[in-house]
Amino acid sequence: MLITPITNGVLKVSNRPPMFSVLFVENAVFCPAEIMIHEKTATEYKQVIATCKTLFLKKTKDYGTAWRILRLPAITDQIFIKAKRIRSIQEKGAQRVGDPVADEFIGIINYCVIALLQLQLQESIKTELTVEEVEPLYDAAINETFTLQQDKNHDYGEAWRDMRVESMTDIILMKLLRVKQIEDNEGKTLVSEGVKANYQDMINYAVFCLIKLKEN
Repeated sequence: MLITPITNGVLKVSNRPPMFSVLFVENAVFCPAEIMIHEKTATEYKQVIATCKTLFLKKTKDYGTAWRILRLPAITDQIFIKAKRIRSIQEKGAQRVGDPVADEFIGIINYCVIALLQLQLQESIKTELTVEEVEPLYDAAINETFTLQQDKNHDYGEAWRDMRVESMTDIILMKLLRVKQIEDNEGKTLVSEGVKANYQDMINYAVFCLIKLKEN
């Protein structure tokens, strides 16, 4: 029997052996090992995003925000090209152009962020944004996407760790086809989520792929 104190002085009793000790927080039960896994994911996620953000801001300094001219279908097609190249390399087992597959996943993440920013800025006619203006917009888009990932990761229990990079690549392509169909329908959907949720999911799957590639 394990007795676990709470900050308000109340004691909780668990019949689990010490190796399966639990934390009691407002009627919710969390296993410490599970908490550590989720924290590991959060840390790895933020490391990947830090790399993507650094590249994004450097390109903003070099090119400005030329991407503001792009309509959403053009951004979707650019992401599609990158995902198709990844799948082609996976199927052939070799590549002739030296750009690493990891760079393509970074590109997918940053183009998805661009899509999210275009959705947010679609009422604005301003095309040139400074790095100082872009950075908080990038952070806000990623923070919302990261929150979505944390919520889904809680419900699905880190299921992505048992998935293969090839499978997640296929899921990204599937979501791209969904977005293309929604765009062809002029944004109208009957029961499905809109393009924003699909861009967010693609960011999260691309982050997972980069984490797994690093581990391998």
